Amino acid sequence: MKLIIQIPCYNEAETLEVALNDLPKHIDGIDTIEYLIINDGSHDNTVEVARRWGIHYVVNFTKNRGLAKGFMAGLDACLRNGADIIVNTDADNQYNGDDIETIVRPILEGKSDIVIGARPIDQTEHFSPLKKKLQHFGSWVVRKASKSDIPDAPSGFRAYSREAALRLNVTNEYTYTLETIVQAGRERIPMASVPIRTNAELRPSRLFHSMFGYVKKSMLTILRAFVLYKPLKFFAILGSIPFGIGIILGIRFLVFALQGNSDGHVQSLILASTLLMMGFMTYVVGILSDTIAAERKILEDVQYHARRADYAVDKAVSTQRDTKAQ
Repeated sequence: MKLIIQIPCYNEAETLEVALNDLPKHIDGIDTIEYLIINDGSHDNTVEVARRWGIHYVVNFTKNRGLAKGFMAGLDACLRNGADIIVNTDADNQYNGDDIETIVRPILEGKSDIVIGARPIDQTEHFSPLKKKLQHFGSWVVRKASKSDIPDAPSGFRAYSREAALRLNVTNEYTYTLETIVQAGRERIPMASVPIRTNAELRPSRLFHSMFGYVKKSMLTILRAFVLYKPLKFFAILGSIPFGIGIILGIRFLVFALQGNSDGHVQSLILASTLLMMGFMTYVVGILSDTIAAERKILEDVQYHARRADYAVDKAVSTQRDTKAQ
């Protein structure tokens, strides 16, 4: 059983070694623990710090491509190097390294394929009151969209089984945290949440520059994931608004017409017809989107089997290499 711990990095030379020193060297049930960083176009000596420490793998981007792209590139490298379990953590040492054993345990016991560490948000001192409320609200929205019970959706401290990692796709360019939960809920991939500890803040978050920017990007990401994975429901709700108003206006006109007082209310009839047409067309878009979503699901299944076959060869090569090294 091989565990690879991956760390996305962007100019993390000052904090990376602290985070690496906090990572576990042994976990019961794990035969091999290896470490990987995703260098997302760093301009400092992040890679040199990692290599000097003894990191096993480095994924290099010459230009900053964002957290979501880095996360998927890390998963790809971990799978190709034979990982049975992949843990994602941060380079700023936000999460307690000892809790890695806590988040991989449900996977080792076969109880879950994705485990997300739930931070003590209300007890975290460097979170402002507004940020705490927004974290709770965002997690609530994701729970509704994914039909899951994950209490801390934005948490980046996660463990994935090989099977779950093979099925993941991230299409947005902002962050992987929210979309992967919605996708896992849609695909009915077993998910669990476990309480974890956090460390003192070493540097401010780089994921967003303002609270407004964080809220805007998070809400757009959630909305996009909802539209992508549940289009029929989304467009049905959206189309019901003009359709319902159109029906009300249409009934209103009929009442006036039956009373012989339809003169002067033709505008209501025109508006009702327009709204009914808008609602109907929105429903049609929803049906077409749902058809496209079904085709995408077939493509995802094809991609899963292609990945599985491709990575199986890499895993066999990696296993042979590890055996020779021993």
